[in-house]
Amino acid sequence: MAGSTVRVDRDGPIASVTLARPEVRNAFNSELIADLHATFDELAAQPPEALRAVVLAGDGPAFCAGADVTWMRASLALSVEENEADAGRLAAMLESIDICPVPVVARIHGAALGGGMGLCAVADIVLATADTAFGFTETRLGILPAIISPFVLRRIGEGHARALFLTGERFGAGRAQDIGLVHEVLPDDATLDTRLGALLDELLAAGPTAVRAAKAVVLEQRWLDAEARKTQTVQAMARQRTSAEGQEGLTAFLERRPPDWRPDRGS
Repeated sequence: MAGSTVRVDRDGPIASVTLARPEVRNAFNSELIADLHATFDELAAQPPEALRAVVLAGDGPAFCAGADVTWMRASLALSVEENEADAGRLAAMLESIDICPVPVVARIHGAALGGGMGLCAVADIVLATADTAFGFTETRLGILPAIISPFVLRRIGEGHARALFLTGERFGAGRAQDIGLVHEVLPDDATLDTRLGALLDELLAAGPTAVRAAKAVVLEQRWLDAEARKTQTVQAMARQRTSAEGQEGLTAFLERRPPDWRPDRGS
């Protein structure tokens, strides 16, 4: 799993995926894109009881500062077809995170720029320190935030995207939260990590298959019409209620005891 540009650590059912190119502020290059894609493909294959959540973070002073200068310089020599293939690999990597069945929590600090904004958009929950700088900075380089746009538009909507894509301006964590890119802003790294720990405890308190099914309900409704959405949600609820986990959860509630998946069940 992973590679030289990504580090994966495990703490029981929690995996931490860390971008490990601090010398370039974890900027994207072809190797980092490939390593992230492979890592999330492998994590997606793990069963609910083995993997309950993934934390996505970055080493060093910044979460992800966009695209690596050397990688961008190399693109000058690529043909249109080669550029399309290169862009396709970035899109596939972002999609692998977006559709990962496991909850993905992004820990954002320092800066999230360009492609780093795409990583924010494909995470389920985004926590950021108050001093983080955000920006869709591609137009400042004469290029476009095109690859990340499908993911970003679903998160922040067309109105905010039109304002921020065009100018390429940087903005603070408060605005990132206001537009829906970030869910919570914490004062500093220590407070962020405390909140992250509490959030992971909340995920561990929920049913392992129920959490994945809840995420799937959201993702699957993107392309459904009203009638199909009704059918999908009714079937999803019925499946979960009649599953072993659903039966245990409801029984535990009625018996006023913790369900068997809770880490604190024996305390």
